[in-house]
Amino acid sequence: MTLRRKAALSFTFAALLATSGAALAAGDLTLKPTELKPLELGLGNAGYGVSETKYNLETGKAYSLELSSTGKKECAWQAPEFFKSIFLRKVEVEEVEVKAVALTEIEFEKEGEAELFFVPIKPGTFAWYCKGMEERGMKGEFIVK
Repeated sequence: MTLRRKAALSFTFAALLATSGAALAAGDLTLKPTELKPLELGLGNAGYGVSETKYNLETGKAYSLELSSTGKKECAWQAPEFFKSIFLRKVEVEEVEVKAVALTEIEFEKEGEAELFFVPIKPGTFAWYCKGMEERGMKGEFIVK
């Protein structure tokens, strides 16, 4: 490769880096999460109600979501495609912090709560639900732009 061609490639690469600055983040994206409205599961007399059905999120922004269950119904809370599209910082349950790279479900066998800390990294619409109770209304979605 000639010196002139190497210089042209270096210049092209530098120009690409300079114009793609919007894709580069400055600082820790996980700090100062935005608190979402808490998601309460098992509301109403029958215990199949939920407090929220839609969450609008943005990629690259940190969030915290408090999940709680009344204990009226067991709930295996799942959001498989959403879990694949986020950076999971941690899950807090009572006085315990769980730091893991992936999440499959949060199971509420009785009354309790957990808090998720995460950053969405992929846009899309992702379903969440209590496994087996979707038809009874225990479902919703995360809309990530």
